[in-house]
Order: sequence, then C-alpha cells, then structure tokens
Amino acid sequence: MIALLQAKADGLWTRSHIRRNVLAGLVVGVVALPLAMAFAIASGARPEQGLYTSIVAGVLTALFGGTRVQISGPTGAFVAVLSIISAQHGIAGLQIATLMAGVILVGFGVARLGAVIKYIPNPVIVGFTAGIAVIIFVGQWKDFFGLAPAASGLHFHEKLWSLVQALPSLNPATTALSLVSLAILTVGARYLRGVPAPLVALVVVTVLQAVLHFDGVATIGSAYGGIPRSLPSPAFPRVPLSLAFSMVGPAFTIALLGAIESLLSAVVADGMTGNRHDSNQELIGQGIANIVAPLLGGFAATGAIARTATNIRNGASGPLAALVHSGFLIMVILLLAPLAAAIPLCCLSAVLFVVAWNMSELPHVFHLVRTAPGTDVAVLALTFVLTVFVDLVTAVTAGFIVARALHGRHRYHRDRRQ
Repeated sequence: MIALLQAKADGLWTRSHIRRNVLAGLVVGVVALPLAMAFAIASGARPEQGLYTSIVAGVLTALFGGTRVQISGPTGAFVAVLSIISAQHGIAGLQIATLMAGVILVGFGVARLGAVIKYIPNPVIVGFTAGIAVIIFVGQWKDFFGLAPAASGLHFHEKLWSLVQALPSLNPATTALSLVSLAILTVGARYLRGVPAPLVALVVVTVLQAVLHFDGVATIGSAYGGIPRSLPSPAFPRVPLSLAFSMVGPAFTIALLGAIESLLSAVVADGMTGNRHDSNQELIGQGIANIVAPLLGGFAATGAIARTATNIRNGASGPLAALVHSGFLIMVILLLAPLAAAIPLCCLSAVLFVVAWNMSELPHVFHLVRTAPGTDVAVLALTFVLTVFVDLVTAVTAGFIVARALHGRHRYHRDRRQ
C-alpha cells in the first residue's frame, strides 16, 4: 500500500507504465514458477507451498515494503535453515517459526534497525552465502542422481557421508535427465534472451519423461501426488505450546537471514534503478508477508535478488509488476496444476545446482582471497566453515564479532603509530 500510494503520487500510473510493469510481472512470474517449487521441496515443504509463499509475499511486500520493484518469495538462502527446521519439527513447526519471524521483522522495522543490519561486514556476507551454496548443492544430490541414501543425522557431514555412500547406486535415467536440464540451464543463460532458461528446461525434461517413461525417475506426482488445483483456506498452524516456545531460536534465525537478504536485494535494486529504498519499511513489509504466508499454507519468504533484478531488467518501475507476478502464479495453480504432476524432481534439482553456483560467487571469493587483507580472509573462512558445519546464526554472530574485533585492533595499532 505504501509503495502503491508513492507510485500514484509520482504520477506513474500512465498507460506506458502499466504496460511495462505488466510485462515485467509476467516474465518474473514465469521465472518464479520453477524456483518456488524447487525451493519448497529443498526446504522440506510441498511444491505448491512454494507457490503460495511467492503469491502472498509478492503481494504484501509490494503493498507494504520499502522498495517499489522488490520481488519476494522463497529463496536459496533459506534452504539450509528451513530444511533443518522442517526435518526436526515438521511443516507446522516451520510455519509457526515463520510467523514468529514475521513478528520479529516487524519489530526490527519499528525499532529502525534497518540501517544497523546493512553494516554487517562484507566478508561475513560472502562467507555465509558461499556456505549456504555448498549446503544447497550437496542437498540436491539425492534428486539429481536419483539416490536412495540411508537415514542420516541433521549435520552436514553426516548427510554428505550418507550421500557419498549412495552414489554408486545412482539412477542412470534420472542422472541423464538432470544433465540435460543442467545443459539447457547453462546454455540458455547465455543464448536464451527472451525465454527464461529454467522454464525451457522444465518443459523439455518433462516432455522427455512423459514420452519415454524412464523407470525410476521421481516426479512431483509420484513424490507428492501432484499439486492441488485450488488456493488454500486460511488456517493457523497447529502446534503444541511447548513447540511454539522452542521455535524462538529458529524464528530469530529466519528473521535475521530474511532481513539481510531483503536489504541486500533492495540495495541491488537501488543500484539498477537509481532509487533509494526505505530499509525500515522494507523490514515491516517483509515481516507482514511472513506473518500472513504461513496462515495461507506458505512458509518463510524474503526479497529475491535474482527475481528482483529480472523484474527491473524487463521494465518494472513500480509495485504493479510484483502484483502481476503473484496473479500469474494464481492462474497457474487454478488452470495448470494437473500438468505439474509430470515434472521430474531431477529438473528442479538442476535448477538449484545453478542457484547454488550463482550464490557461491566463486570468482568473487577467489578475488577476495587474493586481494583482501588476511583478516578479511580469516573472517570469510570462519563464517563459511561455521555456516556449513554449525549453523547460520553462530556463523554470522562469530563472523561479525571477530571482524569488529580485528577492525578495532587495526585502528588501535594505527592510532598508536600516529
């Protein structure tokens, strides 16, 4: 509502403005379709819950957020955190943690903490982002290769060892379809300018499986029974009171990560549009989205950098594009849901392989390692290791404290020399 009123005040509701934003919203809706389902599955939720999350977050952050062109929904940054929560406490636990995180985010915004969160050191952000990328990459081996790993613990090294042991029993057909998907995504990113490569991969691989009927290839239909052809009714997650209290820690993790990711996305949007976002209003908008999403079958959402950038590149200049993106996803659910049952899970895993590669920013990491001071490299390495092998909050907290301590030590010695 805030962004819509601002757009109206700026006189942006012209025919040309509406046309550009509608087209941008349709394009980003097509891009969001496979990503929403892939992130939901990777987070331990059902594929349609990713679509519900994208719809709700897209609308509410457009109405109440602090940037005009932000596209919100499930993101890769959340996968490492949400998959553990859903594995330990089920989807109801994940939803109640999301709702609590929404309240925390609104509190962050009301307390005007938006500017504080933006001062997290860059080596910390690069370290935990690369760590999350590794977790996503390894977490997709099961569906990418068609593995049936033995039960393992929740820690990264336990999951990795279980997957490594299962690799010799990979499914050849599943792996072949995964590689076809990966080839389309890789080549398409360079040569397919007008059509989103994830959509092309989704269609091609789904048609191949539907025509050739490879044995042992898991699909959304075989794994989840398909996607309902209807929208969910509002419902409060049913969890015991004791479980709700135990969700405070996970809720804070979701809120912290959501705040960082959303404000990073808003900064990227500012650089592409020349506008300035309101960081505190953005946190309030994201908080409202995370309060409402679990009531309508969804889970945690945040500003999505790649979808926001796609939105802007396709001509978006106001919140209308985000509303159209959500409207497109609603129409997909109502009209095309039965077709989704044939989508192979390996194709969605290939999409997440590419997401993990893009998140890792390996060229940027290597550049920092070569050129940055040793203290920055140490902070990056510490944050990366703790993200992968411990948890995100510990990683960010430790990285932030060590970075500030090293910075203070550097200033102390510099002042003494002067």
